[in-house]
Amino acid sequence: MDTLFQDAKAMLGIQLTKHQLSVLSTYENELLEWNRRHNLTALRERKTIRTKHFLDSFTCLLAMRDFPPGRLIDIGTGAGFPGIPLKILYPQCSLTLVESVAKKADFCRHIVNHLQLEAVEVLCERAEEVGQEERHRQQYDWAVARAVARLPVLMEYLLPLVRIGGKALAQKGEDALSEAHNADHAIHILGGRIKQLIPISLPGVVDERSLILVDKVAATPDRYPRRVGIPSKNPIHKGKNET
Repeated sequence: MDTLFQDAKAMLGIQLTKHQLSVLSTYENELLEWNRRHNLTALRERKTIRTKHFLDSFTCLLAMRDFPPGRLIDIGTGAGFPGIPLKILYPQCSLTLVESVAKKADFCRHIVNHLQLEAVEVLCERAEEVGQEERHRQQYDWAVARAVARLPVLMEYLLPLVRIGGKALAQKGEDALSEAHNADHAIHILGGRIKQLIPISLPGVVDERSLILVDKVAATPDRYPRRVGIPSKNPIHKGKNET
């Protein structure tokens, strides 16, 4: 964990505590063990897990530092990324993890209990369903997602969950700029406004990465998110039928 400690300090100014490093080490061990049986993630080496899962999740702090999450929801969390590492950094935040694949949701429940993380809820549901539930709709300071869908689709998942004044954050790859341009109309329709693109460079990783930060400036119309499967089949685009 020494390299993760040094990288987090150099890149993000984070001084990980001994307790946090211990929790991350336990998380890593459990992930590797479950992965042998359930194929949760393609990453199977400790070094890549620490860089591409833990450190990559921590980079969200570059957007969050001035507006720490009180209530955070992570859509399509998989094995808990970026939500659980962010919970480790912000232990006072209330976290909701949404994952529609049962074996991944089961792992999230296991690791939350195993790490004794408080104020964490795991939902094995689709994002479209959660976004129409009263107890989740427009209730969160932050909605985050990593590698879930193209940005017009992803914003239909995220923005309905964010309160006015809150923020949505998408972790994206090398096409972030073009995705942001193509999603501008959808973001406007959903009550958002792009605030910033933050370039990310992970140690030893060639692929370009970016954070796309979106402010929630107006209420999302009641019709969004649409029924399960519709956002991905018929993304919101200017001039298109959006039913």
